[in-house]
Amino acid sequence: MSILFSEDQKIVHITNASISYVMEVVDGKYLVHRYFGKAIRQYRGCGEPHYFKRGYNTEHRCSIPNVSFDDFPFEYPTRGHGDFRIPAFAVTQESGIDFTELLFKSWRVVEGKPKMSVLPATFAEKDEAETLEIVCEDETAGIRVYLYYSLFKDKGIIARHQRVENIGSQIVKLQNIQSISLELPARDYEFLSIYGTHAKEGNINRFPVHHGIQRMESVRGSSSPQHQPFFALMQPQTTENAGEVYSFHLIYSGNFLAQTELDQFGNVRAQIGLHPDTFCWKLAPQEVFDAPEAILNYSCQGLNGMSRNFHWLYQHHLMPSRFADVNRPVLLNSWEAMYCDVSLEKLEEQAELAKRLGVELYVLDDGWFRADNTTHTSMGDWKCNEQKLPGGVKKVAELIHGKGMQFGLWFEPEAICKNSELYKKHPEWMLQVPGYAMTEGRHEYLLDLSRQEVREYLISVLDFYLKDGMVDYVKWDMNRPLTDVNSLALEQDRKGEISHRYVLGLYEVLEQITKRYPRVLIEGCSSGGARFDPGMLYYVAQNWASDNTDAFDRTQIQSGFSLIYPPVAIGSHVSITPNHQTGRKTSFNTRYQVARQFNLGYELDLTKCTEEEMAEIAVQIAEHKKERSWMQKAFFYRNEVPNENYVAWSSISRDREECLVMIFQKFFNPLYSHGKFPLTALNPEYDYRETTSGKIYGGDELMEIGISVPTVKEDFHVFTFHFVRTEGSTQMKNCESR
Repeated sequence: MSILFSEDQKIVHITNASISYVMEVVDGKYLVHRYFGKAIRQYRGCGEPHYFKRGYNTEHRCSIPNVSFDDFPFEYPTRGHGDFRIPAFAVTQESGIDFTELLFKSWRVVEGKPKMSVLPATFAEKDEAETLEIVCEDETAGIRVYLYYSLFKDKGIIARHQRVENIGSQIVKLQNIQSISLELPARDYEFLSIYGTHAKEGNINRFPVHHGIQRMESVRGSSSPQHQPFFALMQPQTTENAGEVYSFHLIYSGNFLAQTELDQFGNVRAQIGLHPDTFCWKLAPQEVFDAPEAILNYSCQGLNGMSRNFHWLYQHHLMPSRFADVNRPVLLNSWEAMYCDVSLEKLEEQAELAKRLGVELYVLDDGWFRADNTTHTSMGDWKCNEQKLPGGVKKVAELIHGKGMQFGLWFEPEAICKNSELYKKHPEWMLQVPGYAMTEGRHEYLLDLSRQEVREYLISVLDFYLKDGMVDYVKWDMNRPLTDVNSLALEQDRKGEISHRYVLGLYEVLEQITKRYPRVLIEGCSSGGARFDPGMLYYVAQNWASDNTDAFDRTQIQSGFSLIYPPVAIGSHVSITPNHQTGRKTSFNTRYQVARQFNLGYELDLTKCTEEEMAEIAVQIAEHKKERSWMQKAFFYRNEVPNENYVAWSSISRDREECLVMIFQKFFNPLYSHGKFPLTALNPEYDYRETTSGKIYGGDELMEIGISVPTVKEDFHVFTFHFVRTEGSTQMKNCESR
């Protein structure tokens, strides 16, 4: 792990065992990008572009002959001086001029990884990362920009963010700040993203990059189920296990823009950061602004290589460390059993059955504070309805703890409804635009988290329920997008700040709660996966991927999210059949096997399960408890499949001595009944015993040839294989040629 400078200090080479990132300062002022990819020993100018004189162009005083700024590989580009491609940075000066020219001033190495002040970010010990700080300035505008590049030891990861400082005497407005801008050489690329909607999150989209701008975004106030704040660029031939991948992920929970531009010469510029359409930040003299951190990830081992980098980073350098390798409890959630119609009698009956099955955490979902049994009332007050639950939440917690289980409680802190006491007392606390009717979502409105008094109120509510230590788990929900995005407390010239200030307010509340109650496990939720992003993962150790618990759909949802998140960060529940969301029927075994490699939970009415089903659940939970210690630390892979009728996953222990494989058959189809499923990342020198059949296979055999599955005339069928390294098995010796 090194940050190396050339003798004349014009070139910097950021490198470790996996990657190299090279920049050059041209003429002492222009910071340009030279290379990012597989590690090289030294950069000596190889591959620098050649320029030629052409018409309809601009001219610049530069030592490079015929250079055009319209295809110059600027490291952090601005617009207005001949570069007409997508800019990474823009400010409006007090005069109203929209023009910035950031020129290089200095660079230095910072030990370790600096902590960001008000935003979530990856973290590392001093010997685990090294950081390059670059200073660029526009002296006329009075703007100084610090560019940060943190390199992690041995991994293909660079974390990037910016700090903007107003060093002048005028007030400026920051209009655009992208957390990553990357120049890639001219060749064919494909664009990969994750898109969806409520109950259908995590879909993978892959298409050729074409001339012009391809962009995806969220302007919904949260990262949204529509688009994950992530994308990747790769070669057309890249597969799960082979080929180059450049990927980008924003550690942020609000509006974002991710875009790629293919220019007229075949070059590609890729960016991700705050969405400029919903952002304008007033920056007075001496004030600073920090942009969210973004992750730049390079893999030359396909999409699984990309995923391994993300999984390692997020499990060990982003999510709360106290939960990174801790066994996550098997839970039972009350929602699909009761919805809002909760009662102490029902809870006690469910809890007693859950205890017998081996459930470790009982979660009381929505309904405990409602005035009735609908989602229309009481939002914002958070006072337990003791007609439903005599003795309140404390009584329920004592009941659950008395049965040897942990107790979890559902909240939706950011929401409010008009029939609440809170609204009657503080109508000004809502997001609203004066003179216009407010827009409802799920019978709710949203509190203005940019207001300090609102944040203090939410912290006090959570304090009330958490301070006595009776609540072990919080499900933090948020069930609607932001509309009427205006704060009555913000002055006129700061109205463009509200979307970002809302997110900062959310982070402040989470920061306070997680510091005060570090042992409380929080699961993020937003109508399922609408705010499943790295920004939330910094505070919550797991996220609810989707309200859709159908096993068939979950294979797609969990495959998509597994591209970037480790399975330990993904909640997956076994629910009833026919499924509540889709009406689809799947076997109990199929539902369990699809959830097994993730954070296992159950979401059903145990009183309606047959004796056979109860026995099956007990076996499932016991099996999961035996294997979760190694599986939550395992390497997770999406295996290559012979056709689209299958989904295949494998979890492989860190020592490569154990492997659990799931193969999901979507539909019975005799045309696809003889495919082979090659495994990946085993040790080719090991022999493995399949625990059910007792058969022994070589690691190389399993990877090069693959396993086959029997013909089963059943839709939505799951095949599972558990391989364990065996010692002393007979191996065929290499035959000498004669």
